[in-house]
Amino acid sequence: MKIAFVGKGGSGKTTLSSLFIRHLARHEFPVVAVDADINQHLGAALGLPEEEAAALPAMGARLPLIKEYLRGSNPRIASADSMIKTTPPGTGSRLLRVREDNPVYEACARTVQLDGGPVRLMATGPFTESDLGVACYHSKVGAVELCLNHLVDGREEYVVVDMTAGSDSFASGMFTRFDMTFLVAEPTRKGVSVYRQYKEYARDFGVALKVVGNKVQGQDDLDFLHAEVGEDLLVTVGHSDWVRAMEKGRPPRFDLLEEPNRAALDVLREAADGAYDRRDWERYTRQMVHFHLRNAESWGNAKTGADLAEQVDPGFVLREAPGNGTGEGTGDGEGISPLSLPLPSSATAAPQPA
Repeated sequence: MKIAFVGKGGSGKTTLSSLFIRHLARHEFPVVAVDADINQHLGAALGLPEEEAAALPAMGARLPLIKEYLRGSNPRIASADSMIKTTPPGTGSRLLRVREDNPVYEACARTVQLDGGPVRLMATGPFTESDLGVACYHSKVGAVELCLNHLVDGREEYVVVDMTAGSDSFASGMFTRFDMTFLVAEPTRKGVSVYRQYKEYARDFGVALKVVGNKVQGQDDLDFLHAEVGEDLLVTVGHSDWVRAMEKGRPPRFDLLEEPNRAALDVLREAADGAYDRRDWERYTRQMVHFHLRNAESWGNAKTGADLAEQVDPGFVLREAPGNGTGEGTGDGEGISPLSLPLPSSATAAPQPA
Protein backbone atom coordinates (compact mmCIF):
# COMPACT_ATOMS: atom_id res chain seq x y z
CA MET A 1 0.00 0.00 0.00
CA LYS A 2 1.11 3.54 -0.78
CA ILE A 3 0.38 5.79 2.18
CA ALA A 4 0.84 9.54 2.54
CA PHE A 5 1.03 11.61 5.70
CA VAL A 6 0.08 15.24 5.15
CA GLY A 7 -0.75 18.24 7.34
CA LYS A 8 0.24 21.78 8.09
CA GLY A 9 3.72 22.54 9.33
CA GLY A 10 4.01 21.66 13.01
CA SER A 11 0.98 19.37 13.01
CA GLY A 12 3.09 16.33 13.86
CA LYS A 13 2.83 14.58 10.48
CA THR A 14 6.50 13.57 10.50
CA THR A 15 6.22 12.24 14.05
CA LEU A 16 3.08 10.27 13.19
CA SER A 17 4.56 8.91 9.96
CA SER A 18 7.70 7.81 11.83
CA LEU A 19 5.61 6.07 14.47
CA PHE A 20 3.63 4.29 11.77
CA ILE A 21 6.83 3.18 10.04
CA ARG A 22 8.17 1.85 13.36
CA HIS A 23 4.87 0.07 13.93
CA LEU A 24 5.09 -1.68 10.55
CA ALA A 25 8.73 -2.63 11.12
CA ARG A 26 7.86 -4.07 14.52
CA HIS A 27 5.42 -6.40 12.75
CA GLU A 28 8.17 -7.29 10.23
CA PHE A 29 6.42 -5.87 7.18
CA PRO A 30 8.59 -4.67 4.26
CA VAL A 31 8.62 -0.87 4.25
CA VAL A 32 10.00 1.81 1.95
CA ALA A 33 9.91 5.15 3.78
CA VAL A 34 10.19 8.36 1.76
CA ASP A 35 10.87 11.84 3.12
CA ALA A 36 9.25 14.01 0.46
CA ASP A 37 9.40 17.18 2.53
CA ILE A 38 12.33 19.46 1.71
CA ASN A 39 12.50 20.20 5.44
CA GLN A 40 14.13 16.84 6.03
CA HIS A 41 13.11 15.48 9.45
CA LEU A 42 11.99 11.89 8.87
CA GLY A 43 15.48 10.39 9.21
CA ALA A 44 15.96 12.00 12.62
CA ALA A 45 12.46 10.91 13.67
CA LEU A 46 13.46 7.34 12.81
CA GLY A 47 16.46 7.63 15.11
CA LEU A 48 19.29 8.57 12.76
CA PRO A 49 21.92 10.90 14.25
CA GLU A 50 21.71 14.37 12.71
CA GLU A 51 24.87 13.91 10.67
CA GLU A 52 23.61 10.61 9.20
CA ALA A 53 20.19 12.08 8.44
CA ALA A 54 21.84 15.03 6.68
CA ALA A 55 24.03 12.66 4.65
CA LEU A 56 21.12 10.71 3.14
CA PRO A 57 21.48 10.62 -0.65
CA ALA A 58 19.18 13.15 -2.31
CA MET A 59 16.80 11.64 -4.86
CA GLY A 60 16.60 14.98 -6.65
CA ALA A 61 20.35 14.91 -7.25
CA ARG A 62 20.09 11.43 -8.77
CA LEU A 63 17.23 12.15 -11.13
CA PRO A 64 19.22 11.31 -14.32
CA LEU A 65 19.99 7.84 -12.95
CA ILE A 66 16.38 7.32 -11.89
CA LYS A 67 15.09 8.34 -15.31
CA GLU A 68 17.54 6.17 -17.22
CA TYR A 69 16.70 3.10 -15.14
CA LEU A 70 12.91 3.55 -15.29
CA ARG A 71 12.95 4.27 -19.04
CA GLY A 72 14.19 0.76 -19.73
CA SER A 73 13.42 -0.20 -23.30
CA ASN A 74 10.20 1.81 -23.59
CA PRO A 75 10.18 2.82 -27.29
CA ARG A 76 7.95 5.82 -26.60
CA ILE A 77 10.67 7.55 -24.58
CA ALA A 78 13.49 8.66 -26.86
CA SER A 79 15.88 9.50 -24.04
CA ALA A 80 16.03 10.01 -20.32
CA ASP A 81 16.32 13.75 -20.97
CA SER A 82 12.81 13.74 -22.41
CA MET A 83 11.30 12.31 -19.23
CA ILE A 84 9.60 14.65 -16.77
CA LYS A 85 8.29 14.00 -13.26
CA THR A 86 4.90 12.82 -14.57
CA THR A 87 6.12 10.54 -17.36
CA PRO A 88 4.03 7.36 -17.08
CA PRO A 89 5.34 3.84 -17.57
CA GLY A 90 4.56 1.89 -20.70
CA THR A 91 5.57 -1.31 -22.42
CA GLY A 92 9.29 -1.79 -21.84
CA SER A 93 9.52 0.48 -18.78
CA ARG A 94 11.19 -0.83 -15.66
CA LEU A 95 8.97 -0.94 -12.58
CA LEU A 96 10.01 -0.65 -8.95
CA ARG A 97 8.96 -3.19 -6.32
CA VAL A 98 9.15 -2.95 -2.55
CA ARG A 99 10.99 -6.23 -1.92
CA GLU A 100 13.59 -6.08 -4.67
CA ASP A 101 17.08 -4.68 -5.04
CA ASN A 102 17.64 -2.31 -7.94
CA PRO A 103 19.94 0.56 -8.97
CA VAL A 104 17.45 3.20 -7.76
CA TYR A 105 17.43 1.80 -4.22
CA GLU A 106 21.17 1.29 -4.35
CA ALA A 107 21.73 4.94 -5.25
CA CYS A 108 18.95 6.59 -3.23
CA ALA A 109 17.98 4.39 -0.28
CA ARG A 110 19.67 3.65 3.00
CA THR A 111 18.73 0.90 5.43
CA VAL A 112 17.59 2.01 8.88
CA GLN A 113 17.44 -0.62 11.61
CA LEU A 114 14.33 -0.28 13.76
CA ASP A 115 12.83 -2.42 16.50
CA GLY A 116 11.60 -5.51 14.69
CA GLY A 117 13.46 -5.07 11.44
CA PRO A 118 14.98 -2.80 8.79
CA VAL A 119 13.27 -0.28 6.55
CA ARG A 120 14.51 1.42 3.39
CA LEU A 121 14.64 5.20 3.76
CA MET A 122 14.73 7.57 0.79
CA ALA A 123 14.75 11.38 0.80
CA THR A 124 14.12 14.07 -1.77
CA GLY A 125 17.00 16.12 -0.42
CA PRO A 126 16.93 19.62 1.07
CA PHE A 127 17.37 22.92 -0.69
CA THR A 128 21.00 23.73 -1.24
CA GLU A 129 22.71 27.07 -1.67
CA SER A 130 22.92 26.49 -5.42
CA ASP A 131 19.12 26.11 -5.57
CA LEU A 132 18.36 29.50 -4.06
CA GLY A 133 16.80 31.86 -6.57
CA VAL A 134 16.97 29.39 -9.46
CA ALA A 135 14.92 26.35 -8.45
CA CYS A 136 11.64 25.53 -6.75
CA TYR A 137 11.14 22.62 -4.42
CA HIS A 138 8.94 20.86 -7.00
CA SER A 139 12.16 19.96 -8.81
CA LYS A 140 13.15 18.00 -5.70
CA VAL A 141 9.91 16.09 -5.17
CA GLY A 142 9.67 15.33 -8.89
CA ALA A 143 11.98 12.37 -8.35
CA VAL A 144 9.53 10.96 -5.80
CA GLU A 145 6.58 11.38 -8.16
CA LEU A 146 8.41 9.64 -11.00
CA CYS A 147 9.26 6.69 -8.75
CA LEU A 148 5.68 6.44 -7.47
CA ASN A 149 4.45 6.37 -11.08
CA HIS A 150 6.62 3.31 -11.69
CA LEU A 151 6.08 1.57 -8.35
CA VAL A 152 4.02 -1.59 -7.97
CA ASP A 153 3.35 -2.76 -4.43
CA GLY A 154 1.35 -5.67 -3.12
CA ARG A 155 -0.66 -6.62 -0.06
CA GLU A 156 1.29 -6.20 3.20
CA GLU A 157 3.96 -4.18 1.39
CA TYR A 158 4.09 -0.57 2.52
CA VAL A 159 5.40 2.65 0.98
CA VAL A 160 5.03 5.47 3.52
CA VAL A 161 5.62 9.03 2.31
CA ASP A 162 6.02 12.04 4.59
CA MET A 163 4.72 14.77 2.27
CA THR A 164 5.38 18.49 2.00
CA ALA A 165 3.55 20.64 4.52
CA GLY A 166 0.19 22.19 3.70
CA SER A 167 -1.58 21.59 0.41
CA ASP A 168 1.48 22.09 -1.80
CA SER A 169 1.34 18.54 -3.14
CA PHE A 170 -1.61 19.66 -5.27
CA ALA A 171 0.87 21.52 -7.47
CA SER A 172 1.33 18.14 -9.18
CA GLY A 173 -0.60 14.91 -9.49
CA MET A 174 1.28 13.27 -6.62
CA PHE A 175 -1.72 13.52 -4.31
CA THR A 176 -3.46 10.84 -6.41
CA ARG A 177 -0.61 8.33 -6.07
CA PHE A 178 -1.71 6.89 -2.72
CA ASP A 179 -4.10 4.20 -1.56
CA MET A 180 -4.64 6.13 1.68
CA THR A 181 -3.85 9.67 2.77
CA PHE A 182 -3.67 10.38 6.50
CA LEU A 183 -4.10 14.07 7.24
CA VAL A 184 -2.67 14.98 10.64
CA ALA A 185 -4.65 17.82 12.23
CA GLU A 186 -4.43 19.59 15.55
CA PRO A 187 -7.71 20.59 17.24
CA THR A 188 -7.44 24.24 16.15
CA ARG A 189 -8.87 26.34 13.34
CA LYS A 190 -5.50 26.42 11.60
CA GLY A 191 -5.12 22.71 12.24
CA VAL A 192 -8.22 21.82 10.23
CA SER A 193 -7.74 24.43 7.48
CA VAL A 194 -5.44 22.14 5.49
CA TYR A 195 -8.05 19.39 5.82
CA ARG A 196 -10.64 21.61 4.15
CA GLN A 197 -8.25 22.39 1.31
CA TYR A 198 -7.38 18.73 0.82
CA LYS A 199 -11.00 17.66 0.95
CA GLU A 200 -11.97 20.21 -1.69
CA TYR A 201 -9.11 19.47 -4.07
CA ALA A 202 -9.29 15.71 -3.71
CA ARG A 203 -13.05 15.35 -3.92
CA ASP A 204 -13.25 14.61 -7.66
CA PHE A 205 -10.24 12.30 -7.78
CA GLY A 206 -11.39 9.55 -5.44
CA VAL A 207 -8.60 10.23 -2.94
CA ALA A 208 -9.08 8.16 0.23
CA LEU A 209 -8.63 10.70 3.03
CA LYS A 210 -8.76 10.15 6.78
CA VAL A 211 -7.96 12.60 9.55
CA VAL A 212 -5.67 11.75 12.45
CA GLY A 213 -6.30 14.13 15.33
CA ASN A 214 -3.01 14.95 17.04
CA LYS A 215 -2.22 16.65 20.35
CA VAL A 216 -5.75 15.94 21.58
CA GLN A 217 -5.94 16.69 25.30
CA GLY A 218 -9.56 16.19 26.27
CA GLN A 219 -13.21 15.93 25.32
CA ASP A 220 -13.41 19.53 24.14
CA ASP A 221 -10.61 18.89 21.61
CA LEU A 222 -12.34 15.71 20.49
CA ASP A 223 -15.70 17.47 20.12
CA PHE A 224 -14.05 20.20 18.06
CA LEU A 225 -12.52 17.72 15.62
CA HIS A 226 -15.78 15.80 15.30
CA ALA A 227 -17.60 19.04 14.50
CA GLU A 228 -15.02 20.19 11.95
CA VAL A 229 -14.17 16.99 10.05
CA GLY A 230 -17.08 14.70 10.84
CA GLU A 231 -16.83 11.09 9.72
CA ASP A 232 -13.40 11.67 8.19
CA LEU A 233 -11.94 11.64 11.72
CA LEU A 234 -10.36 8.20 12.01
CA VAL A 235 -8.50 8.27 15.31
CA THR A 236 -6.86 10.67 17.75
CA VAL A 237 -3.47 10.71 19.43
CA GLY A 238 -2.66 12.42 22.71
CA HIS A 239 0.45 13.22 24.71
CA SER A 240 3.25 10.65 24.57
CA ASP A 241 6.19 10.42 26.93
CA TRP A 242 7.71 7.98 24.41
CA VAL A 243 7.57 10.62 21.68
CA ARG A 244 9.03 13.25 24.01
CA ALA A 245 11.97 10.93 24.73
CA MET A 246 12.35 10.24 21.00
CA GLU A 247 12.47 13.96 20.25
CA LYS A 248 15.28 14.26 22.77
CA GLY A 249 17.19 11.58 20.89
CA ARG A 250 16.66 8.92 23.56
CA PRO A 251 13.80 6.72 22.34
CA PRO A 252 12.93 3.72 24.53
CA ARG A 253 12.14 0.34 22.99
CA PHE A 254 9.18 0.77 20.69
CA ASP A 255 7.10 -1.80 22.55
CA LEU A 256 7.06 0.68 25.45
CA LEU A 257 4.96 3.14 23.44
CA GLU A 258 1.78 3.88 25.38
CA GLU A 259 -1.05 1.41 24.78
CA PRO A 260 -3.58 4.01 23.51
CA ASN A 261 -1.07 5.22 20.93
CA ARG A 262 -0.21 1.66 19.89
CA ALA A 263 -3.94 1.06 19.45
CA ALA A 264 -4.17 4.19 17.29
CA LEU A 265 -1.40 2.85 15.04
CA ASP A 266 -3.34 -0.41 14.70
CA VAL A 267 -6.32 1.62 13.49
CA LEU A 268 -4.15 3.36 10.89
CA ARG A 269 -2.86 0.04 9.60
CA GLU A 270 -6.36 -1.42 9.40
CA ALA A 271 -7.52 1.60 7.39
CA ALA A 272 -4.55 1.33 5.04
CA ASP A 273 -5.06 -2.40 4.59
CA GLY A 274 -8.74 -1.83 3.86
CA ALA A 275 -7.82 0.54 1.06
CA TYR A 276 -6.01 -2.29 -0.72
CA ASP A 277 -9.30 -4.02 -1.54
CA ARG A 278 -10.60 -0.85 -3.20
CA ARG A 279 -7.66 -0.45 -5.58
CA ASP A 280 -8.56 0.56 -9.12
CA TRP A 281 -5.45 0.25 -11.28
CA GLU A 282 -7.23 1.58 -14.36
CA ARG A 283 -8.23 4.78 -12.58
CA TYR A 284 -4.74 5.04 -11.11
CA THR A 285 -3.18 4.80 -14.56
CA ARG A 286 -5.75 7.17 -16.05
CA GLN A 287 -5.03 9.83 -13.41
CA MET A 288 -1.31 9.43 -13.98
CA VAL A 289 -1.78 10.13 -17.68
CA HIS A 290 -4.16 13.03 -16.99
CA PHE A 291 -1.57 14.92 -14.97
CA HIS A 292 1.19 14.05 -17.41
CA LEU A 293 -0.75 15.61 -20.27
CA ARG A 294 -1.46 18.70 -18.18
CA ASN A 295 2.20 19.12 -17.31
CA ALA A 296 3.26 18.44 -20.88
CA GLU A 297 1.00 21.17 -22.23
CA SER A 298 1.80 23.61 -19.44
CA TRP A 299 5.61 23.44 -19.54
CA GLY A 300 6.98 20.01 -20.41
CA ASN A 301 6.76 20.23 -24.19
CA ALA A 302 8.51 23.59 -24.20
CA LYS A 303 11.22 22.42 -21.82
CA THR A 304 12.06 19.19 -23.65
CA GLY A 305 11.31 20.29 -27.21
CA ALA A 306 9.17 17.19 -27.71
CA ASP A 307 5.48 16.29 -27.79
CA LEU A 308 5.29 14.45 -24.47
CA ALA A 309 1.79 13.19 -25.19
CA GLU A 310 3.54 10.63 -27.38
CA GLN A 311 5.02 9.07 -24.23
CA VAL A 312 1.57 7.76 -23.30
CA ASP A 313 1.06 4.08 -24.08
CA PRO A 314 -2.74 3.92 -24.54
CA GLY A 315 -2.94 0.16 -24.06
CA PHE A 316 -0.88 0.04 -20.86
CA VAL A 317 -2.32 -0.35 -17.36
CA LEU A 318 -0.05 -0.51 -14.35
CA ARG A 319 -1.11 -3.41 -12.14
CA GLU A 320 0.05 -6.30 -9.99
CA ALA A 321 0.71 -9.69 -11.50
CA PRO A 322 -1.98 -11.97 -10.12
CA GLY A 323 -1.06 -14.15 -7.20
CA ASN A 324 2.57 -13.28 -6.61
CA GLY A 325 2.51 -9.65 -5.46
CA THR A 326 4.90 -8.53 -8.17
CA GLY A 327 4.10 -5.82 -10.62
CA GLU A 328 3.61 -5.68 -14.32
CA GLY A 329 1.73 -3.63 -16.84
CA THR A 330 -0.70 -4.78 -19.45
CA GLY A 331 -0.36 -3.67 -23.03
CA ASP A 332 -2.50 -6.25 -24.74
CA GLY A 333 -5.03 -3.85 -26.23
CA GLU A 334 -7.53 -4.57 -23.47
CA GLY A 335 -6.23 -1.80 -21.24
CA ILE A 336 -7.83 1.60 -20.99
CA SER A 337 -7.18 4.38 -23.43
CA PRO A 338 -6.40 7.31 -21.15
CA LEU A 339 -6.91 9.80 -23.96
CA SER A 340 -10.55 8.79 -24.38
CA LEU A 341 -11.66 8.48 -20.76
CA PRO A 342 -12.28 11.87 -19.11
CA LEU A 343 -11.20 12.85 -15.64
CA PRO A 344 -12.78 15.45 -13.39
CA SER A 345 -12.31 18.97 -14.71
CA SER A 346 -12.10 20.65 -11.30
CA ALA A 347 -9.13 22.96 -11.00
CA THR A 348 -6.12 22.12 -8.95
CA ALA A 349 -3.00 24.16 -8.50
CA ALA A 350 -1.04 24.87 -11.65
CA PRO A 351 1.38 22.12 -12.66
CA GLN A 352 4.97 22.87 -11.75
CA PRO A 353 8.08 21.89 -13.69
CA ALA A 354 10.55 19.28 -12.56
